[in-house]
Amino acid sequence: MNKKQKKILIRIILSAILLTILQILKIEGVSGFLLNLIPYFLIGYDVLVKAFKGILDRQPFDENFLMAIATVGAIFLKDFSEAIAVMLFYQLGELFQSYAIGKSRKSISALMDIRPDYVNVEEDGKLVIADPYEVEKGTIITVLPGEKVPIDGVIIEGQSVLDVIALTGESMPVEVNIDDEILSGSVNISGLLKVKTTKEFEESTASKILDLVENASNLKSKSENFISKFARVYTPIVVYSALALAIVGPLISFLTDRNVELLKWAYRALTFLVISCPCALVISIPLSFFAGLGTASSKGILIKGSNYLETLAKVKMLMMDKTGTLTKGVFAVNDIHHSEDDDYLLMLAAYGEYYSNHPIAKCITKEYGKEIDEKRISDIKEIAGQGIICHYQGKQLAVGNDKLMQMLEIDYQKCKSVGTIVHVSLKDEYLGHLVINDVLKENTITAIEQLKDIGVKDIYMLTGDNEKVAKDVAEKVKIEKIHYQLLPNDKLELVKKVINEKPADQKLAFVGDGINDAPALAMADIGIAMGALGSDAAIEAADVVLMDDDLLKLVEAIKLSKRTLIIVYQNIILAITVKVGSLILGAFGYAGMWLAIFADVGVMVMAVLNAMRIMLIKNKRREKLNG
Repeated sequence: MNKKQKKILIRIILSAILLTILQILKIEGVSGFLLNLIPYFLIGYDVLVKAFKGILDRQPFDENFLMAIATVGAIFLKDFSEAIAVMLFYQLGELFQSYAIGKSRKSISALMDIRPDYVNVEEDGKLVIADPYEVEKGTIITVLPGEKVPIDGVIIEGQSVLDVIALTGESMPVEVNIDDEILSGSVNISGLLKVKTTKEFEESTASKILDLVENASNLKSKSENFISKFARVYTPIVVYSALALAIVGPLISFLTDRNVELLKWAYRALTFLVISCPCALVISIPLSFFAGLGTASSKGILIKGSNYLETLAKVKMLMMDKTGTLTKGVFAVNDIHHSEDDDYLLMLAAYGEYYSNHPIAKCITKEYGKEIDEKRISDIKEIAGQGIICHYQGKQLAVGNDKLMQMLEIDYQKCKSVGTIVHVSLKDEYLGHLVINDVLKENTITAIEQLKDIGVKDIYMLTGDNEKVAKDVAEKVKIEKIHYQLLPNDKLELVKKVINEKPADQKLAFVGDGINDAPALAMADIGIAMGALGSDAAIEAADVVLMDDDLLKLVEAIKLSKRTLIIVYQNIILAITVKVGSLILGAFGYAGMWLAIFADVGVMVMAVLNAMRIMLIKNKRREKLNG
């Protein structure tokens, strides 16, 4: 408990003791009145102050106003114990709610620990502590064992093991060596590392994540917005209803049996006010979403707001890019066909693909493994969805797929092998082709099965690969709806088409790596970027960021969102049902102040406890999730 919570707890205990003593002594008259005011003001002074400020600000209709009117009225009716009890249990509920929010913030607070306080920079052979904000891109920094990695960079000296649990939610340490990229927010466990920074501090992964998490609570769900609007309308209505009860009730009594019974109807009106307090709804619904966001962040799932958490729970259709989502996106040259000189063909392909950032291009240059003489290549032109045309030592070199060969009217050899086929031609002469394959991620098949089990009924696989490769992967993972040979813009058009044709209550999610998929991520009902750590484009474009590339994280995110929404609906039904029932009983005199206390504080505590069940979802290892 923090200092404020401890102070409230002391007030609750002292007020409860004083109330018990006064109940035993049963002091009456002016002395009894004055003595009862002591525990009343001790427990309720802050509520009265807030109610008074609300009146001054011309915004009186809130729970403080309801509690103040009800308890002050009870005191004037000489129901001292009930007035004190209402305040006491209200404060107890507030304390419980404060504690619950504090607990749900812990996972967020844990994330805040990834922000470094300093950076080690070498000056004149000595390590000097510097402000992270002052370190420029390209600076050599030193990360000692036990320290957080302060800024994204590449290791230039040393090897170590990193704790990445704050970033990905996974407890398994990661080994790193020279030339490996490391991300800020990781903790260096063992060796000393020298790192060349690749970003400035404000653009580093830790800063991006913290900015995302800190702003998540600003985006409210439809349920939260409904409750906020409901409370603004509901509270004035119940206040005027209670006033009407206090005025109309005696009139009815007078007309029926000539007995005014002012005190009886005043008591009913005050009971009505206590019952009507919307605390259970106003507190538990935002708390449920907050707990959901906090739990997700502790698992390496960053959701940008409770509105996206709510949408995620309603996902029935899923589009996913093949490369980097279903497959590892790590390609290898498996074979070379129809070539008189395999080494020469591989060299030409490497020169042609040298300036391309496509994963297949990187795979070819890596397979070649020799230094590229940039002077040999010129006039480079990359054709989206087809390949590269350039000049190699003055001769036209073409490296690409069937479409490129067809466009250049080159007589090429079709390949029956499964994989991505990269043809090579020089001076319009066909030289052969490379067969390149990607491999499925370990958990892809399990994840697709689980997605179907939790209600995602339509799963689409999108790829720029040819029909043969696409169908081979789709068959392995059991995805029926496949679209192949797509250009980046084709993916966007397909998302638009499905959104226009689908039922309004079925949400479409798009899952990609966030690099080439930004338009589709933004167009879908909810965009999900996988393995997006270090990718500014992904974090910017997506609504949900899965901080590692395990597809089971997506299953976990949807399960968590569904559980959160179920708890939200449970709390809404619980609160409204009990409130309406108790209000009717109170209006007809069948509910006293003690039932009113239960209908207010009791229901709030039950709703908060229910909301906290979201926090009980443990950070399971993947093996358990598969089970």
